[in-house]
Amino acid sequence: MIVKVKELAGITTGAGGGIAAIVCEIVEWRSKMAKKTAYLGVFTALAFVFSYIEFLLPVNLGIPGIKLGLANLVVIVSLYTMGTSWALTLSFVRILLTGLTFGNPASMIYSLAGGMLSLVIMIIAKRCKLFSVTGVSVLGGVFHNIGQILVAILVVETASLLYYLPVLILSGVTAGVLIGMLSSILIRHLRKITETEELG
Repeated sequence: MIVKVKELAGITTGAGGGIAAIVCEIVEWRSKMAKKTAYLGVFTALAFVFSYIEFLLPVNLGIPGIKLGLANLVVIVSLYTMGTSWALTLSFVRILLTGLTFGNPASMIYSLAGGMLSLVIMIIAKRCKLFSVTGVSVLGGVFHNIGQILVAILVVETASLLYYLPVLILSGVTAGVLIGMLSSILIRHLRKITETEELG
């Protein structure tokens, strides 16, 4: 549909009409927004489901805060395929829904601290173009745990919780590598699908 409108715009513009070109841009913009909105809905649902799975299957290693980070898989994919603002929206909505459904105000604060810090670091790392998707994911996993432990220190008012930090960093690296590898595969497939749709 967009290709046909562009062809029409090219013909009409050549005849001296710029209105068709403007219409073409509006149609293209609305089409992209509709697709991104649909993707946001799907990604939010997936992130919510993954959060629910983590809630049902907690990782119990004797140290609080260790998670698989399945929901971060969706956040990374959205960051690379939809952009920064959409990833921020997805992350915030996911944390809010998960906190209201499975958690409490305290857990929501921890999740917000870890999730937002993680996403900000991943956005910076992505823009630096020095890291692969897996590298960005590892940084996200590590800083997610750092964000949560810093909030916990402020709440409990003791720095002794820093003893957990090495283990949390290690778990963040491990989960980040796995999530990053899966994200890379999904991002490649989604980009191929998008390119095919645009050509069609």
